[in-house]
Amino acid sequence: MKLLLRFLGFLFAAGTILFLVGITAVAAVLWHFSNDLPDYSQLQNYEPPVMTRVHAADGSLLAEYANERRLYLPIQAVPKLVINAFIAAEDKSFYQHPGVDVTGIARAALLYVQNFGGSRRPQGASTITQQVAKNFLLTNELSITRKIKEALLALRIERTYSKDKILELYLNQIYLGLGAYGIAAASLLYFDKSVHELTIAEVAYLAALPKGPNNYNPFRHRDEAIARRNYVVDRMVEDGFITAQAGDKAKKQPLNVAVRPTGAHTFAAEYFAEEVRRYIFENYGEKKLYEGGLSIRTTLDPKMQVLARKTMTDGLVNFDESQGWRGAVTKIEIDGDWGVKLADVKSLTDIDPWRLAVVLQVDDQSARIGLQPARDPGGAVIKAREVAIVPAEGVKWAKPAGTPAKQAVRVSQILTPGDVIYVEPLKDQQGQFRLRQIPEISGAMVVMDPHTGRVLAMVGGFSYDQSQFNRATQALRQPGSSFKPLVYASAIDNGYTPSSIVLDAPLEIEMGPGGGVYKPENYGGKFYGPSTLRFGLEQSRNVMTVRLAQDIGMPLIAEYAKRFGVYDDLPPYLSYALGAGETTVLRMVAAYSMLDNGGKRVKPTLIDRIQDRYGHTIYKHDQRECRGCDADQWTSGQSEPSMVDRREQVIDPMTAYQITSMMEGVVQRGTATVVRDVGKPIAGKTGTTNEEKDVWFIGFSPDIVCGVYMGFDKPRHIARLATGGHLAAPIVRDFLKVALADKPPIPFRVPPGIKLIRVDTKTGMRAAAGDTRVILEAFKPGTAPPDSYSVIGTESFNGKPLAAPPEAERAVPAGTSGLY
Repeated sequence: MKLLLRFLGFLFAAGTILFLVGITAVAAVLWHFSNDLPDYSQLQNYEPPVMTRVHAADGSLLAEYANERRLYLPIQAVPKLVINAFIAAEDKSFYQHPGVDVTGIARAALLYVQNFGGSRRPQGASTITQQVAKNFLLTNELSITRKIKEALLALRIERTYSKDKILELYLNQIYLGLGAYGIAAASLLYFDKSVHELTIAEVAYLAALPKGPNNYNPFRHRDEAIARRNYVVDRMVEDGFITAQAGDKAKKQPLNVAVRPTGAHTFAAEYFAEEVRRYIFENYGEKKLYEGGLSIRTTLDPKMQVLARKTMTDGLVNFDESQGWRGAVTKIEIDGDWGVKLADVKSLTDIDPWRLAVVLQVDDQSARIGLQPARDPGGAVIKAREVAIVPAEGVKWAKPAGTPAKQAVRVSQILTPGDVIYVEPLKDQQGQFRLRQIPEISGAMVVMDPHTGRVLAMVGGFSYDQSQFNRATQALRQPGSSFKPLVYASAIDNGYTPSSIVLDAPLEIEMGPGGGVYKPENYGGKFYGPSTLRFGLEQSRNVMTVRLAQDIGMPLIAEYAKRFGVYDDLPPYLSYALGAGETTVLRMVAAYSMLDNGGKRVKPTLIDRIQDRYGHTIYKHDQRECRGCDADQWTSGQSEPSMVDRREQVIDPMTAYQITSMMEGVVQRGTATVVRDVGKPIAGKTGTTNEEKDVWFIGFSPDIVCGVYMGFDKPRHIARLATGGHLAAPIVRDFLKVALADKPPIPFRVPPGIKLIRVDTKTGMRAAAGDTRVILEAFKPGTAPPDSYSVIGTESFNGKPLAAPPEAERAVPAGTSGLY
């Protein structure tokens, strides 16, 4: 008995010693690792990378930019269903444990011992708190050391932060696949829904992803993804978060994942979105753009953007088709599975409803075509094959040159089996398509609010997928005669009137020793003799414009061109008065906006406001002062708030109206009569450059300006008789017809002080009773129609050269003498 008691005493003593040694060892280990722990207090000021979102003027999403697609969602905004799903899937005792789940650790340790030496990955026992510690403060290294640090950090985090704060950090930081970080971004990316719209099945799938997003990819591992989702649903039922009936219903639902696009979200707005992205990158930096969580409200009007895109591309396509069929995109073998071969041909993705197709069979009356099959988000070619018909009606525009007008086109003349072509569905013709081709010619359109400079729509080319070069802002082109309004504005702002007479007759200017003779030409070669400035602008007379520029001096014109933002430094050559310098559509539209709004400076902008991740405004385009807008409350007799506009007056408002009135004449009687079909007061000016390389038209109503240019990216002759009035003006007409359809006719605003006097359109003198060539002309106070007939430029009549111009105006760049 004594021996037994001694033995038990020995065991107790040994156990006590071992216990104390163990406690000391554990304490030493904890002390060792505690000294090397990261600073967990940084979680308090957690600012994760958050995606920048760009919105149109109506609030619709335009684009998103991010290195990590994340939207930060406070825990108060997270639906209870989402919280329950993640707790059931990841840490069912989250609200009970102190940061470490002892039971889970014991279970994981047992499995580790059982599988020791095998290739199976050890099972984790991390709580949500431990995952926060790992994701924020540690690495993904598989080691006992990391697990110890993770557990210690979890305990400290639990003592410092509330459970809700820890869960908020977790739900916003976790990676859920396909580039999505956090539940808010994942909900949008996988299901195109906010978290509040998710079903049980959708929530369960998102909660299944933290274990391994790539292992449960909905396209590559669909069966595994559904199985894991159903496992989470079962856990939610087991934990009492949902009923068994709701769980059974959720498990029967298909896994419908429709990946949200990551580029521009508004159809046809790719050029606009890219221009905004470039501006943010250049002015705020890459980190702010891709991680700063900016909220950008742009000026884009989605309806106008779609309309602008349609009218611009229709104009390009109509001209291109008038030049004939250039042939198939490429050819492929149609033996075997033509669908896979056709799917491998790169097609433009932003020209819907056009589709790529291959010709399978052809005869004189029609062609049987196979449409390019789509690919699922995983990249696999969809097996279904669509077959359709291209009838003779669909290829009649491609009639070969020399075919008699009355002879019907034969489809076999145009297409052969194996041709890869673009087609578009024929209206009201089920299963029938029209032949299309990507136009060679390109161009751009800008639509602007003339009072603010807000860009309402922008088209930078036929297809952004084809070329990301934005011809509205990056293409430097000669504006031709569309620059003339600024020449005439500088003259009228300095003493001339719309009735001033300038000679329209052959002109030769000696350019000095070795400079030769400059002979500006009129389009068509005709001359009209002495004519009013109005007539010169309406009919776009080149020689009159050169005479006027010589009379007022090119330095003055250069100064006005800089005022209006068209050129920064216009060379003082007379040919530049005809638009020989290079500028952009955006700059030209902004200049016309200043003429339209009465001469106030406008700064073109694509952005109304930028807010940081906290909602603070860091940029606002409208810089006007609002007096009285910050009043705490409204009291009786208080003055209404007022806007103080301190913008620079670029030109006299009366001059701006006179030029606008003259440009109305361009539409009513001049080179842009096609625009009269709009049926509303419209002013504008055409432009066609030397050798018909570029064509322009910029037109405007009192409240909207629309500018278009067309030309080849590598400038060359467009076509015989190609002019701004024939090609560009109809595009603006088609746009304004629809854009102004619901608006009443509004005349251009006449500034106070302007006098409207009846004048003879030919002589510019006051009209007498019974005269038939009469127009109401606008005059400033102190000016009136001339009492006597005098002509500017008569010293060069009958071809006698003017005296040599000042030295700065002599040289003329080669190839710029015939712009019109």
